[in-house]
Amino acid sequence: MSLVVQAEQRGDMVVVSVRGELDMSTVPTLQDQITELFDKGHHRLVFDLADLSFCDSTGLSVFVRAKNGCDEAGGLLRLAAPQRGVMRILEVSGLVEVLNTYPTVDEALAGEATTTSS
Repeated sequence: MSLVVQAEQRGDMVVVSVRGELDMSTVPTLQDQITELFDKGHHRLVFDLADLSFCDSTGLSVFVRAKNGCDEAGGLLRLAAPQRGVMRILEVSGLVEVLNTYPTVDEALAGEATTTSS
């Protein structure tokens, strides 16, 4: 399956919608979008994962690198609405503690919750 990535400005943040499967073969699509956003000075990102059906370790590494880039620039990175399988890999890897995860995009934009639980 392929990966579709779309970015939309929402106030002072950018919502990056990620749809499909994020694995070794599709990671470059997401990484290119993140690089483009960073190059344009966007370092306040919310990743909408509602339509991300699969994420492997290479996908997780992209989120970690993006978080590090956001942190270094004084920005922030939040994950929103991960499906059960994606949430599980975040939990098992321990990254749910590192990557701020929210049940919805609106909550991620507002910063109203700290983590989701499945």
